[in-house]
Amino acid sequence: MTDSRASAAAPPVLRVDGVDLVRDGNRILHDVSLTVRPGEHWALLGANGAGKSTLLGLLGALTHPTRGTVEVLGHRLGRVDMRQLRSYVGHVDPRHGLHTPLRVRDVVLTGLTNTVERVPRWNPTPEQTAQAERLIDLLGLGERHAARWPTLSQGERGRTLIARALMPSPRLLLLDEPATGLDVAGREQLIERIDTLQQTHPELSSVLVTHHLEELPPGTTHAMLLRDGRCLASGPVAEVLTSDQLSKCFDHPIRLTRTDGRWNVRARRASRP
Repeated sequence: MTDSRASAAAPPVLRVDGVDLVRDGNRILHDVSLTVRPGEHWALLGANGAGKSTLLGLLGALTHPTRGTVEVLGHRLGRVDMRQLRSYVGHVDPRHGLHTPLRVRDVVLTGLTNTVERVPRWNPTPEQTAQAERLIDLLGLGERHAARWPTLSQGERGRTLIARALMPSPRLLLLDEPATGLDVAGREQLIERIDTLQQTHPELSSVLVTHHLEELPPGTTHAMLLRDGRCLASGPVAEVLTSDQLSKCFDHPIRLTRTDGRWNVRARRASRP
């Protein structure tokens, strides 16, 4: 893991300051601030509709804030070419809109062109192909590198998209509910590979959106709790992920435990009179 003092001294990868986001007259985010430094791995947690994916869209330079400032990799939104900036951010969306039966290797290589489909008449260099194969192996898909997209399980697709996001060697990886639709085996394989990335890419920062704490990798270092578009708590996981904080966030009595680096959530039973 990155030395905490070196991380604190390095320029932030993300800086969000006093952000509001209003859409169709509805305020979705209210005065949200967040700073992510190199080597930190954040979780954005909250109930459905709390604003998690909306905030992730700002972090990925997909949209502008209504008020406040957002800096991604040192560039302030509104003063930079958004499309170019997005090419330096690894954004993993399980709703990837691929409609052709590309092989795993070709899907991963589209991370270099920042496109969903292969660009006509574009061919990767031998070094780029070798990098794609290394990432495919790292994500546990070595035996599936020639498999076609429609034949992949949901878990295999998720890991393929992470390898794709890592192709341009980004400093920031954004994961929007990566375990959506996975069975237990697929979820555990995905979490294991994300945790491996945190060890093999020590300078990489990540932000993962979920509303299931069981989906958090053990290497998660920080968390933000969102409720109704507002930040309820933000900071190191040991300070933020507590039973009381989560009960407030989800408006339900919750008991949180952690075993072998993984979190478990249960409803807290009301005491009997």
